[in-house]
Amino acid sequence: MRHIMVMNAKGGCGKSTLATSIASYFASEGYAVALADYDPQRSSLDWLDRRPGDRPRIAAVAGFEDGLRHAPRSADYVIIDAPARSHGTELTELVRHAETIVVPVLPSTIDIQASDRFIKELKAVAKIERKEAKVGVVANRVRENTLIFEELDEYLTAARVPYITALREAQNYVRAYTRGLGIFELPEYLAWPDWEQWEPLTKWLRSVRSQP
Repeated sequence: MRHIMVMNAKGGCGKSTLATSIASYFASEGYAVALADYDPQRSSLDWLDRRPGDRPRIAAVAGFEDGLRHAPRSADYVIIDAPARSHGTELTELVRHAETIVVPVLPSTIDIQASDRFIKELKAVAKIERKEAKVGVVANRVRENTLIFEELDEYLTAARVPYITALREAQNYVRAYTRGLGIFELPEYLAWPDWEQWEPLTKWLRSVRSQP
């Protein structure tokens, strides 16, 4: 069983959007997938409630209530949507459940500064220092050819953490979420630019480079 966690202490950075699309990607590839929502706002579980019955099944786990106690043992992948504002012992406990951690960062000065502090704290967690979990960062909701994206791009390139990809700001993510779909489940004519941007992330998640 593989555990992939999407986390950032800064709220509103698109964790649930990434977590739901990662879950639907692996489910569409034929794997048994569970989606564990550790955030009491339950955005990922709300997405699952909207998911059409004809789409590949994804098991729901209310992580904010019982952790992974009720995660199905038959799952190949457990995708974890971590809560915001996780620090100290709570952060250490969350990381204990993951082999791979994806950190989305938004293009704003506030988000860059907050994420810089969070990534430094994350890298100091003993499990990550021992290389028993791998971390990758994703620039999220970006608008190319803007000064703030250039600032974010430069920061992530120099952050000494694998910088996997940059995902554009697009209405496709709103369309997908409201329908209980992942970005890969939208029609190709709508979503092909997003699929191209996701390819480095899915490739990394499936590679040994993302695993301890």
